[in-house]
Amino acid sequence: MDRPIEKKKWTAKKIISILAIASFAYLLIHLFFLRDRQSRLYVFEDQLTIVPVKLDKFQEFIPIDGVVFPKNTIYIDAVQGGVVEIVYVEDGAILNKGDSILKLMNANMEIRYMEQETRILDAINNLQNSKINLERNKFYRQKEIIDLEYQIDRARKDFKRKDDLFNEKLISTVEFEDAEREFEFTVKQLKISIKLKKLDSTSSVSQVKQIDNSILRMEENLSLLGANLENLYIKAPAFGKLSSFSVEIGETKSSGEHLGQIDMLDGFKLRANIDERYISRVYNGQEAEVDFGGKNYRLFINKIYTDVTAGSFQVDLYFKDDYPKNIKRGQTIQLRLEFSRPAEAIIIKRGGFFQETGGNWIYIVDPSGEFATKRSIRLGSQNTYYYEVIEGLKPGEKVIVSSYDSFGNKDKLVFK
Repeated sequence: MDRPIEKKKWTAKKIISILAIASFAYLLIHLFFLRDRQSRLYVFEDQLTIVPVKLDKFQEFIPIDGVVFPKNTIYIDAVQGGVVEIVYVEDGAILNKGDSILKLMNANMEIRYMEQETRILDAINNLQNSKINLERNKFYRQKEIIDLEYQIDRARKDFKRKDDLFNEKLISTVEFEDAEREFEFTVKQLKISIKLKKLDSTSSVSQVKQIDNSILRMEENLSLLGANLENLYIKAPAFGKLSSFSVEIGETKSSGEHLGQIDMLDGFKLRANIDERYISRVYNGQEAEVDFGGKNYRLFINKIYTDVTAGSFQVDLYFKDDYPKNIKRGQTIQLRLEFSRPAEAIIIKRGGFFQETGGNWIYIVDPSGEFATKRSIRLGSQNTYYYEVIEGLKPGEKVIVSSYDSFGNKDKLVFK
């Protein structure tokens, strides 16, 4: 008797088929859903610069080079041209105000001075003679009046005597009338002379004033001529140190030519070039700091030269309190020009990554330390050492700040 044989449900072939289908399905799921699609690059960790993100004090500043100059300088120029005849001092000498520096010789100028001096002195003498004549005329007029007063007195007495004699019929009518006419004529002459004296006096005052003014102007012109001649002697305008002075006997110096300068001994300043990008952020009173000889010195901007040359502009900085005693004119000193006060901020160290990313993203190291991935960030201010992080990073995280040139913009860096 035959017995039916039951068909097995899980044959080896069936199991293998199911496993194959499942494996294929998993492969598809992994390929389309579970696989890491990030582009990656294998790099050596020891060739990277990895730094921590920190929360620390941050201050925005830029380094600039300042050249030492005297705080105040007086330039010495040749007022009159000439040939160098005598040199009294050398460059670097400490001079008092009025000390002679050099003497120029200008023969033509000296001849013109003597000719003009002679003409001016002649004119002054003529004006003084005119003034004397006016004074003499005043005395002549006064003498004339005195003479007329004397004549009137005699004519009056003569007329009175003849009037008495005429009344007594002792003289003729003609003698009486002659005496009367003489007396009246003399009185009229006196009146006219008095009026002329008043007129001469008024005119004389005006003329004397004009003459005095003319003489004063001529004496001033004479003094000016003497001062111009004196300008051939170059003298120190103030107490200080003579610098930039280099002349030789026999050299010809033109009028207005620069001869040297007096550096006042009242301190120093720094003159610095600043990139034109910062011209809108620089202002008078802005502070800076310099480390010289192990000591910090504070400075402030006193003057801004807004002319831009070769992509930069200049500023003068004064020391706030004290200045280094051993600095010298012409010395170059590096200082930090401050744009902000120190404040708490998230910061990362500066590095070559910025040239590739522009500060828009950075590679952040995974906590496992096995790889690093890209992350968008936003940077703010910067100084010589650090960037300020506005968003995208937290203190304690680690980032790669070395150059990204060889990474080819990969999404993931896997460390070897």
